[in-house]
Amino acid sequence: MSEKAYAGMEKGVYTFWVKPGSTKTDVRNAVQQAFGVKVVKVTTFNVEGKVKRVGKYTGNRNDRKKAMVKLADGQKIEALEGLV
Repeated sequence: MSEKAYAGMEKGVYTFWVKPGSTKTDVRNAVQQAFGVKVVKVTTFNVEGKVKRVGKYTGNRNDRKKAMVKLADGQKIEALEGLV
């Protein structure tokens, strides 16, 4: 997790890697069901894989999708609070 993700946790915004085919509704339902919290807003964006090189050979890392989930005021995910 990045420093930006840790800073967001204090404001009730949690960042997750999700499957590339996931929709905002899928992410909302999964987080609410897994952690028992109320999700107010979901923002998703695609992250392109970097081009990596070993000697003369080039290749790409896989493309991924990131989701930022904002929880209702006063709620937090206890399982992730110990990471901060």
